[in-house]
Amino acid sequence: MREFLEKVLAGEDLTRQEANRVSHLLIEDVVTPSQVGALLAALRMKGETPTEILGFVEAMRERAVNIECPIRPVIDTCGTGGDGSGSFNISTLAALVVAACGQPVAK
Repeated sequence: MREFLEKVLAGEDLTRQEANRVSHLLIEDVVTPSQVGALLAALRMKGETPTEILGFVEAMRERAVNIECPIRPVIDTCGTGGDGSGSFNISTLAALVVAACGQPVAK
């Protein structure tokens, strides 16, 4: 993580592969909260590039759980539900409203 953090702090962009690797480090929970905060702050200050975002998205998609559903089309909603912030979980309400309209929903 250190090499990626130093690169971003120097104002340099991450490659797609580097952004993907950073995402995996974050997902695998092998970095400290301080490192996560520093990296996210540095990225925000530098400005995220489309290439970096693509690397992050690809890493998330690699770890995503595919839902097998015989009904098509089906939509999937997601949210922060268990983040403990006390915020309102709008994605659950949205799923209920959409389902009430007859659209199959995976939640």
